[in-house]
Amino acid sequence: MRRGPAIGFGVLLILVGALWTGQGLGYVGGSFMTGQKLWTAIGLLCVVGGGALVLALLRRR
Repeated sequence: MRRGPAIGFGVLLILVGALWTGQGLGYVGGSFMTGQKLWTAIGLLCVVGGGALVLALLRRR
């Protein structure tokens, strides 16, 4: 995978994870995910995974 698209995927993963975390915590309403602890955990995993991907790609030069 080329570096640019991989970084873009990592950033997208962080943003989607943040949205899912917000829904799981009840900050973002209007979804079946609102207030569900499962989506909080999935969102946090996505944020951490996306952050690790971006950091790993930025460190590797």
